[in-house]
This record gives sequence, C-alpha cells and structure tokens, in this order.
Amino acid sequence: MSSLSPETRDKLKTVSTATLSTALYKRGFRIQVIQGVHPLGSHPKPMVGPAFTLRYIPAREDLNPITVFRDPEHPQRKAIEECPAGAVLVIDSRKDARAASAGSILIRRLMTRDVAGIVTDGGFRDSPEIAQLAIPAYHSRPSAPPNLVLHQAIDSNVPIACGDAPVFPGDVVVGDGEAVIVIPAHLADEIAEEAVEMTAYEDFVAEQVERGRSIRGLYPPTDERVLADFAEWRTKMGR
Repeated sequence: MSSLSPETRDKLKTVSTATLSTALYKRGFRIQVIQGVHPLGSHPKPMVGPAFTLRYIPAREDLNPITVFRDPEHPQRKAIEECPAGAVLVIDSRKDARAASAGSILIRRLMTRDVAGIVTDGGFRDSPEIAQLAIPAYHSRPSAPPNLVLHQAIDSNVPIACGDAPVFPGDVVVGDGEAVIVIPAHLADEIAEEAVEMTAYEDFVAEQVERGRSIRGLYPPTDERVLADFAEWRTKMGR
C-alpha cells in the first residue's frame, strides 16, 4: 500500500478527473481512466485512496461451488476484510457484468471499515441499496446473479486490469461524478500539485469567458496580458 499523504489526498479531492487526465497525458499516460464505469448514488466528495485490488477469472465449475464461501480465506471475503481503511477496493471483473462482483452486504462491510470506495468493471447486485450507502461505488451496470455463476475470485492485492486501465496495488484512485482515474503511486504528489494549479487557472478562465472574453490567448494562455490578469486574480481570490 502506498503512503498517500493527507496533504495529497486533500488536494486530489479538490480537482476533477478530467484535469487529472490532462496532467497524466502530459507525462505520456493515456489509458489511466477506467472505462465503462458509472457512480451509484450521489456523493458530495470525490473518492480518493490507494488501490487494494481483487481479481476474478472465469469460474471453473468444479472449483467454484457455492460452498467455497464457507472458507474464511476465500479471496473475495478476504479482500473485504483486509482492504485497509482509506483505500479503494478495485475489482477486475473482466468487464463482464453478467454476474455480480459484490452485493450490498459486502459493500456495507467496507463502509463500516472506513474504506474510501469501491469500483468494478463488472456490476453489483443490490444496486438500489448500494446507491443509498455512504460509500462511493462505481460499476458498469446492475447484475442480478451471484458472482460465482461466471466469476471466480482468485487473488487480491496484485496488479490487475480494470476497465482497460492498469492498476497496481498502492496506485492512487480518484473518482468523481464523471469518471474514475488511476494515478501511478510515484506520481501522486506532483500530479496533485499540478492539478490544483490547473484548476485555479481553469476557474479563472471560466470566469473570464462568462464575462465575454475570447478564448484566443486565454485558453491556452499564450498572451502575456492573460498571465498578468491571472496573477492579479489569484491574489484577489487567495489562490
């Protein structure tokens, strides 16, 4: 698990996944957004935390009867109990939502353990209930059958793919109302700092555009006068 500092976590809570994707793209990272996932419910604060992963493979019937859940070391149950507080549980369900990655009871357990959120490129069962829980949850669509019908939990806290994005344990996962993005752990501090700066400038630009200013020279900032105006705005706004 990465050592995500409280300062970096707080910064990432103030920026959008769109801004983070731009900052990552500048460094050559193009596939860090988890594709095809959507938030359940409405959460006023973004989801931010280091990744704790769970990987599913296609279920083999002789190894995956319903009795497997009696084993306290079952990988799915184990991940629910071992995902650290403040982390995000990221599940590789092979982009297959025909069977559920988890249901409301397991996600409720994560919530009571102060886990920061959960995301799967598959689906959840009990999705109306999950939408009411005080924990950010992202999936592709609701799933009715249990996970063991098609999926077999195989291991946790290993590198996975989720929605075509590579996710390594400890990478920093950020989710908002639009998307979920994965920041390589070693870049989290500098990406957060840059994204805060970018957000300040974009807020300035939005204000200027609403006042009727042309985007030429403003977005991107190629006019020296724009930079002077931005510096004055930052002083005035305390940003």
